[in-house]
Order: sequence, then structure tokens, then C-alpha cells
Amino acid sequence: MVLYSEAMNQTVRPRIAASACPHDCPSTCALEVEIFGERTIGRVRGAEDNAYTAGVICAKVARYAERVHHPDRLTRPLRRTGAKGSGEFAPVSWEDALDIVAEAFIRAEQAHGSEAVWPYYYAGTMGFVMRDGINRLRHAKKYSGFHSTICVNPAWAGFIAGTGKLAGADPREMAKSDLVIIWGTNAVNTQVNVMTHATRARKERGAKIAVVDVYMNATMRQADLPMLIRPGTDGALACAVMHCLFRDGKADWDYLNRYTDAPRELEEHLRSRGPAWASRITGCPVETIEAFARLVGETKRAYFRLGYGFSRSRNGAANMHAASCIAAVTGAWLHEGGGAFHHNDAIFHLNKSVIEGNDARDPSIRMLDQSRIGAILTGDKDALRGGPPVTALFTQNTNPVAVAPDQETVKRGFARDDLFVCVHEQFMTDTARAADIVLPATMFVEHDDLYLAGGSQYILLGPKLIEPPGECRSNHDVICALANRLGAEHPGFAMTPRELIDVTLQKSGWGTLADIEANRWIDCQPDFATAHYLNGFGYADGKFRFKPNWPEVPFTRAHRTVTSPMPRLPDHWDVIEEADAEHPFRLATSPARGFLNSSFTETPTSLAKERRPEVMIHPDDAAPLAVADGDLVALGNRRGTVRIHARLFDGVRRGVLIAESLWPNKAYADGRGINTLTGSDAIAPFGGAAFHDNKVWLRKAAG
Repeated sequence: MVLYSEAMNQTVRPRIAASACPHDCPSTCALEVEIFGERTIGRVRGAEDNAYTAGVICAKVARYAERVHHPDRLTRPLRRTGAKGSGEFAPVSWEDALDIVAEAFIRAEQAHGSEAVWPYYYAGTMGFVMRDGINRLRHAKKYSGFHSTICVNPAWAGFIAGTGKLAGADPREMAKSDLVIIWGTNAVNTQVNVMTHATRARKERGAKIAVVDVYMNATMRQADLPMLIRPGTDGALACAVMHCLFRDGKADWDYLNRYTDAPRELEEHLRSRGPAWASRITGCPVETIEAFARLVGETKRAYFRLGYGFSRSRNGAANMHAASCIAAVTGAWLHEGGGAFHHNDAIFHLNKSVIEGNDARDPSIRMLDQSRIGAILTGDKDALRGGPPVTALFTQNTNPVAVAPDQETVKRGFARDDLFVCVHEQFMTDTARAADIVLPATMFVEHDDLYLAGGSQYILLGPKLIEPPGECRSNHDVICALANRLGAEHPGFAMTPRELIDVTLQKSGWGTLADIEANRWIDCQPDFATAHYLNGFGYADGKFRFKPNWPEVPFTRAHRTVTSPMPRLPDHWDVIEEADAEHPFRLATSPARGFLNSSFTETPTSLAKERRPEVMIHPDDAAPLAVADGDLVALGNRRGTVRIHARLFDGVRRGVLIAESLWPNKAYADGRGINTLTGSDAIAPFGGAAFHDNKVWLRKAAG
């Protein structure tokens, strides 16, 4: 085993190979990787000639050799020998392991029908071949469907509600802006390239940076104007800003009359939603709201970079829509360096039909909600959509025992004696420990794949650069091997990853594998007029929607609409889990800088930097509870209790708690992770999980 430190101190000059970051971050950085021989990588750098990456990547990916060459990587198939969840396993051959998995799936299907098997996956890799190929097996075998809800749905739906499609101003235009508004993302922790372009605008143009967030994090500290609000109150702030714009004559009426649906109605609606009203809801001072509105109103080249924090509240879709409306009120879309952006999904038009086996999909097969895995595995009839129990679970690229909401229910589901679980993983995660069979997985430098940079405008190739350690196999290899044993038929099972990449590019109109190999990436950015909707927004009448018909918002991932009446016009939608007498605090589980979801929680540098799980609490909230800095405290609600160390921090509003995550469950005193406290109830209009929207109590705990 080659350790990270050894790879860093190689005396042989490495070759430099192009790749792409595989992780669940919108930047999807273009990478340059040092390669030593056939099995070792060294340093990882950002590609300087990629106009969005611009040579800058996050520190955790720069030291990726820590993951690839980690001594705790899984390298052999394992079979459970002890009690469920005990972590007791013994090595088993690949042939035997795959036979056991296939036999378990066949038994489940014979007993309850094909829907008793649920392939479950997510974004541990964002490569299309390795992430989405599991759907080809699902469709060919008519296994239960997978309604992806855990991350994007509220934010995407909220943005599309206004624009009619998921695309916006070229993200590189941030560098040409006079005001960059970073709202709903701690970019320093999660999207470092946003800061690259925003700070370039500041340096070269004297641009201002305004940031809206729920705590004084690293991004807020870089802002010229930081706006600290309570979780889930973004809509109120957006309404107050628009109120001021109309009040002060800063609304662009020529633009509004030409490009929007109901500007006069919006103006009238907002008359009662001024800064004083918003201050009571958000906790943000009136003078700060006025200053923000004045800055937006006086700066035509204002770029709204809207993030995924909107997805984490029960009113997140309405909040995203409200924030996106501001650029339409000012007419910022008319200007280079102006407008709004969340994600560029609509520009790529990728045809993944062969990868996913969409021609084999049976629309009558039930769709199970990813975020409701706990309810599904514990037999909730509504969550099961009236169908049979799930008795066989196959997971790739995700760690639901740590990541999914309502963790105690998830754990009960995984503990069922009649549930067979196979986990294909890189490390012994919380979910892998709960498995019957654990299969060792490759990492991104050990297989071929294709990636999409939704936070910019690139399609990127990630070729295989080194051989994997031990007996690790790729997701594609495992899917095809299972398909062979299960009698699943589809042309995609007989294709290599490179062949799948080639056919996907050709079907999508993006050339061939040879083309992207020669160029490393494809710049898919539309022209200025298209990106800025100068020819009309995505609706048939070309109008931006201040007044969307929420059930009809063209969100392509929708499988089941959450029936909950939503605001007709931008507003503060009061459906969040508000604090009460029993639960006087509101908890947000924000992303840590050293981790990415539950990835990197095993790497020594990330662990050293993050130290331990902590909850940030305002000193004035801690004092009456006799809680000192570093004390062990208990957080609780009806879902469960978590013990965690307190960090006194005056960069939050009173009554707000921040726990940067995601730590493995074993890092907590009782083995209960922070998602013990988060709810799995579906978010309107198309599902989601409210990770930043939790009411809790807090008290000092026994050591």
C-alpha cells in the first residue's frame, strides 16, 4: 500500500493527466493529476486553462491522494458474519459475493414481486456512467423506482418557477459584475470557484460582494455587506428588497412590462412587506436591509449567485423564487455581469438513455422517495406507495445511514432481519457496517466517466488514470455482473464505459469520445442573448413568472407533487419548523469545509482541521443554560437526541444553532449523528429534505 506521504515525496518526475472532480459540487473542476507509475497519484491541481476552474480547486481535492491511498480503503468483498450492524465481516470471493446478492434479489422478487428490490444511489460520484448505470438494472428488472429528492428539488423548482428553465447568466460573468450577491451558499466551504470570480470582480472592477447566510461563515467574512438572517426567512428579505426598489423608483418598468407577467400586482403585494416587516422575521436590522436594497438598486450589473441552501428549508422553493425575482425587478438580466444563476442543467441536453436504460423503463413501477428511506424500510404504507415491502436494498454512491434524514428510523429499517443489504463502497461507512455484503469500489481516477459542471457550463471527461488497489471494481462492472446473473437484458450491459460515453455524446449532439479526449472538455455556454433571456424566458409567452402556477412548474424530475398550497406571489411562507416553548432553538446542519457530505471524513488532514462535531451557540443563549465553550450538550426533539460539544459563537442570530457536518455517527458520544434531528417529511412542491429547518431543545449533558 502506497501512503499519501510517500506519493508526495516521489523522486521520479510524474506525468500530468487531465481529469474532472467527481464529487457533489456544482463546480465540477477540471483537474490535472500527478501520476506515478500504474497505481499511484500525487498532487491534484486545478486546470488553469479551464475558464471557470481557473487553476483553483478546494484543498480537500488537492490532497486527494489521501483518499486514493488510504490504508482503510475497502479492497476485498466482505460477507457479514456477526449480528447486523456489528461490523463483523469475513472476506469472500467476488464470484460468491455476486451470487449471494443475485440470489437475494431473486428471492425478494419471488416472494413479493420485482418492486421488493430497491436500487438506491446518489452523488458519491457525479459521473454519469458510474452514478446512473444503476438505473439500467432497475429498469431492465422492473425494480422499484428512485425519486431523487435529497438535494436539489426545492432550489431547482424555485428557480425554474421564475425563469421557466434551469439556466442563467454565464457564471464567468461574475468577474464582470459590479455587485456579486452570494445567497444560500457558503462558497468558501462548498464552491471555491464562486469566490475566484467574485474576488476577481472586486480586484479588477472595484465590485462589491454581498452575502446572505444564516451564520458568519468564511464567505460572510469576505463580504462587503454580510446579511445575517434566521434560517428559512430568505423570502422575507427578498420581498423587503423589492419593496424598496419599487418604493425608491429603482424598478426598471420598461423591462418589467416587456419581460414579466404581473409587475403591477407584485408592486401592490409588496407594499406591506417593507424592511421593518422583514426585520421582525429575519432578525436582520432595518438599516442593513435598506443598505442592501440601495446597493442592488444603484448597481445594474448585479449578479445573483443563488445556492443550494434554499433546498434545505420547508419553504425553500418559495424562498428561491423570491430571491430570483429581484434581478427581474431591476432589469439586471440586460447587462453583462448581471442577472441570476443557480445551475445550468437546461443547456446540456444530454441523452443518457443508453446509460440509464430508459427504453426499458415501465412507468407503472412505483417511485420511492429517496429522503423517505427510513419510512420505506420500516413499512410506512404511504411511503411504500401502497406496494410491497422492500426486502432487498442495493446501494452505490451514498451513505444513507449517516446522510438521510430521520436517522433513528433509518437505522431501525436497516436493522430488519428480513432486509438484505448490499453496499458497494470505498470505505466502511455507517451504511456499509449495516450491510450483509460489502463490495469494494473504485475511485474516479480508477475508471472512465463523463461529468457535467452544472455550476458552470462544461461537459468534462474523467478518464481512467491508474489501476485500482486490491480487488476493487467499478460500479459499471458490478451492475453488468449482476445483470448477467439476474437475466437482465439491455445493450448497455455489453458496452464498456468508454463506449457508453461515446454513444451518450453522439446522441446528445456533443461530438464523440475522441473529440472530448482531444479537448478535455466541451464549453456548452449559450450566447449572451439566450443566457440572459433577451429573447424571452422559458415559458411559452416568454415572460418571467412573479406569479407561477406551482404544480405546473416545468421541473423535469417531478414524480409526485406535494399537495401544499404555496404563495401566489413572492412572500415569507410560514411553513418552517419554528421554535416553540419546548424547542426554543432552530438548528441548521451546514456543510463543513473539510468534508463533502460524508466523503473525506476518513482523510487525516480533513479530520485534523475539523477536529470533532460541534454545535455553534450564541454566548447569550448559552449563559442562561450554564453552557461554557467546549461543554458536552444534548440537542433533542421528537425524532431523537444527539450529544455534541458546544462552541460559543456570536456569529448567529439568537435562538439559532449551527452544526457543521457530516461526521460519521461513531464520532458522536452515543453513535447518533446529527441527522437524528432532521425530518424526512416531503417539501413542496416536488419533494426534498429540510436539513436546515429543525426545532430543538438544548441542555448541558453529562460527560
